[in-house]
Amino acid sequence: MMRRLIAVCWVVALCGCARAPDAPNTLRLRLDADPSTLDPARIVDVSGGEIAGKIFAGLVRVGETGEPVPELAATVAVSDDGLVYTFVLKDEARFSNGRPLTSADVRYSFERLLSPKTASPRRWVLGRIDGADDYAQGKAGSVQGIETPDENTVLLKLEKPFGPFLSLLTMPNAAIVPQEVVEAWGEDFGSHPVGAGPFLLESWQRDVRLVLRRNPHYSDGPKLDCMEYEIIPEDFAASSEFETGNLDILQLSPADIPRYNASSRLRSLVTSHVGLNTYYLGFICDRAPFDDVRLRHAVSHAIDRQKIIDSVLAGSAVVADGPVPPTILPAADERQAPGYDPKVAIRLIAEAGGAPETIGLYLSSGREELSVCEAIQEYLRKVGLDVELHMLEWSSFKDAVSRGEPDIFYLSWWADYPDPENFLFPTFHSSNWGSAGNRSRFASPEVDAAIETAVAETDAATRADGYAQVEKLVVEAAPWVFLWHRKQFVAVQPRVVGFRFFPIRSADRGVQLSLREG
Repeated sequence: MMRRLIAVCWVVALCGCARAPDAPNTLRLRLDADPSTLDPARIVDVSGGEIAGKIFAGLVRVGETGEPVPELAATVAVSDDGLVYTFVLKDEARFSNGRPLTSADVRYSFERLLSPKTASPRRWVLGRIDGADDYAQGKAGSVQGIETPDENTVLLKLEKPFGPFLSLLTMPNAAIVPQEVVEAWGEDFGSHPVGAGPFLLESWQRDVRLVLRRNPHYSDGPKLDCMEYEIIPEDFAASSEFETGNLDILQLSPADIPRYNASSRLRSLVTSHVGLNTYYLGFICDRAPFDDVRLRHAVSHAIDRQKIIDSVLAGSAVVADGPVPPTILPAADERQAPGYDPKVAIRLIAEAGGAPETIGLYLSSGREELSVCEAIQEYLRKVGLDVELHMLEWSSFKDAVSRGEPDIFYLSWWADYPDPENFLFPTFHSSNWGSAGNRSRFASPEVDAAIETAVAETDAATRADGYAQVEKLVVEAAPWVFLWHRKQFVAVQPRVVGFRFFPIRSADRGVQLSLREG
């Protein structure tokens, strides 16, 4: 009966918004891929995260400067020892179906994410909560670190202090869902989501179009009536739709940049920002030849990163001084990565006993990837290093890197949440070898200890100092050549008001946007 009632409500909801071209207060956007699901417990793709960020809400969200701020919570308090987080929910917090949201919904949502029955690929988001592992392994009937003393209060107790914990809670996987709706739809909840975010799903025509309508129960309600997403896989087709006025906001592909820069009209519509990403050459550090740090530094000194940015990437990046983007951890002189100096590279190669016979550089298939790696190959040839390129399709490439097959590999790391820890612990802590993130198979007790000390700090300034020390150690150890941070270019039509760039797309709730009339 419950499922039938929800289905009836769904049909009624479909009548709320007109198609975007006919609706004056509808923002028109593009997705490059259809979301695989809109179930927060199962979302791993960017498209799913972007839409979930509009439909769902969490206890906290990403603030304007990247810090976690309350969303469904009215207040957030952290104990002096950094172990207990207390959230008092807003009195007006409601799901889009009008039902009040309570602490029981938070417990249900978090235990559902951790449950072995759910088998969520993002279970780790809540893995720091005391008792999370026992519950996830079926050893306990509930998570002992989640307490709900009354309908409006949630206590989350951690096993040990973890400063970035609130940043983890900003991820769409930590969104709060209504138990009765999830259980009514079962496995289909991902196609019929109900959340407490600023918008609700009005219609979804798979691989064609997805329409969101304003949620009247969201306390900081959006100014838009609707957001319509056209699903357009091809970059050229999406750019054409923007240029003819059928899209209001478009994240440009690298291939678009020269053409937009060449047009004064189009150039005036473009804004750029350094994204939360790091592109790098990773060394396999646990075997020869790159178990020798001198060879790793030699490779770094041999590559003119700025020249590649200018000639291959059309200026669409900034040189990296370390693993963490400067937008969340400003670079310091004492931890800058080695600069271009081929004479130093030649000297270090000689000190390491000479060049290895052949170096296998692995890359994923793609025109840009090949152009970048061919440039790197030529720079290394000039200092006496013979590099052989191995280009594989994406899944084969990932498997080869996870097995430690290459000597070096070209890859990038993008943030899941805006905290420097996300660029340090998964990628350089020895517990994360292989597909967990530390694909370079780098191990350093000193780096491990420095990471663990930094993340245990609850004071933001002290934690930032700790991150800076970790980055300094990582730069000295050089498990990567830190290449660049890519810029992201966004074109915005003049009728859009309040546009703001969000380096993590799931953080954009859309509440700041409005449209000029006429």
